[in-house]
Amino acid sequence: MSQETKQKSSEIPGLILAVGIALLIRTFIFQSFYVPSDSMLPTLLVGDHVFVNKLAYGPRIPFTEIQIPGYREPERGEIVVFNLGRGPRGIYPADQRPELSTEAFVKRLVGLPGDRVEVRDGRVHLNGKALRTEQTGETLTDSAGRSFRVYVETLGDCRHRVLDDPRQAGIDMEPRTVPPGRYLFMGDNRDNSYDGRKFGTVRLQELVGPAGFLYWSWDWNGSWLSLLNPLTWWENLTGKTRWERMGRFHECL
Repeated sequence: MSQETKQKSSEIPGLILAVGIALLIRTFIFQSFYVPSDSMLPTLLVGDHVFVNKLAYGPRIPFTEIQIPGYREPERGEIVVFNLGRGPRGIYPADQRPELSTEAFVKRLVGLPGDRVEVRDGRVHLNGKALRTEQTGETLTDSAGRSFRVYVETLGDCRHRVLDDPRQAGIDMEPRTVPPGRYLFMGDNRDNSYDGRKFGTVRLQELVGPAGFLYWSWDWNGSWLSLLNPLTWWENLTGKTRWERMGRFHECL
């Protein structure tokens, strides 16, 4: 066996170890998530990439129903990544349609177990009280040229921005009590978010974790194949990459 062959053979265990460590980190510690829609505007933009803390609520062992205990409970007002079942006829809580493949979604946690939640005239009512909303006088224009009014909503101890679409009525919801072990989520872009008002509540086992550190953001809607063109790299670095958003933590105001 040549010296070069011996060297390559000795590198293989190290490569396997590195891949194994990377898989363990992704499965049990943190995971990257790409924001694919505008349902969380103005907090999260399409093209934001965030790390999700899987240790917080407790990671789930793959291909089982076993969940390792986390170090804290989900908190009202935080942004959470969770899994739903997607089928040809709609989106469902994963435990209600286990035969469907799952897909990750990101929304804000509004209702905890036992909470009574209602949305009336586009305004959230929690346990019989309307959430406080404040006008900011600001507007936001999305990539399609639509203009929204920006409000600040107080959700428990969390103050955060939400959008109001003046072109359409708010998406209302009849009073609903969140069952034990389940959670209700809504998007910050309230009039343009498919969320718990439609698909219902999500159980703890489907919660991946809270979204935190934003490590990358770009305004890119081209194909992955086009990224093979070096000119595209320069365009993204100079015009499409949102450098000012990187390094943020998504916390309350």
